[in-house]
Amino acid sequence: MQLTNYFGITFDSKHSYEDFGLRVVSRQIGNPPKIKRKERVPYSNKIYDFSSIYGGQEYDERLLTYTFQVKDYEKIDLNIKKVEVLNWLMKPNEKIKLIDDHIPGYYFLAEVEDEIDFDELRFRGLITVQFTAYPFKISELYEGHDIWDEFNFLLDYAQITEFNVNGSLEVTLYNPGANVVQPRIISSAQMQIIKDGTIYIMPAGESESHDFVLQNLENKLTIVGNGYIQFLFKKELI
Repeated sequence: MQLTNYFGITFDSKHSYEDFGLRVVSRQIGNPPKIKRKERVPYSNKIYDFSSIYGGQEYDERLLTYTFQVKDYEKIDLNIKKVEVLNWLMKPNEKIKLIDDHIPGYYFLAEVEDEIDFDELRFRGLITVQFTAYPFKISELYEGHDIWDEFNFLLDYAQITEFNVNGSLEVTLYNPGANVVQPRIISSAQMQIIKDGTIYIMPAGESESHDFVLQNLENKLTIVGNGYIQFLFKKELI
């Protein structure tokens, strides 16, 4: 089924239809497979799964496949268009933001790693490109935003993510995503954050800690210090 002319993707700050006139013929959004780390007990049928030992289920990369129609009534112009599109898609050498118009509010981190297929006819052709992407879709908005029109009652949590602390404060942060997230923290002064019995020292200014992550759903924290603190994080969904 051919989709509307205006549907497309934004990649490397350019839109497939608006900038190149490419019409989407087909799209396939692959789902990421789980990475399972299992060990069998010797001389037993008992199998232990260690996949979530560090706090979250691991997933492999996902594949995004799009087929675009490109056409021009001059053969030379068609070949020029082909070169232009190939350079647009192949130029990034790392995973960057990819927005699919049919998945509003979220983006992928993706890169073209394999050869792009071009099926050429007389005055048109089909370009099939496969992106290798980070396993999760990432929200465009930070948690705690107050944009009512963007709130999704099925996927979002209404919550506060910035606090004024005077001595000690108990708060709960909700991670509604499918993946653990590492928040960026902005603090006006050095503070202690106590989570699950572990004390994390957060310096004044902007910081991140690879050790401090928010698990899926409820995270109870005790913040000790004096000043302002904000947690910046986005939900990640499969």
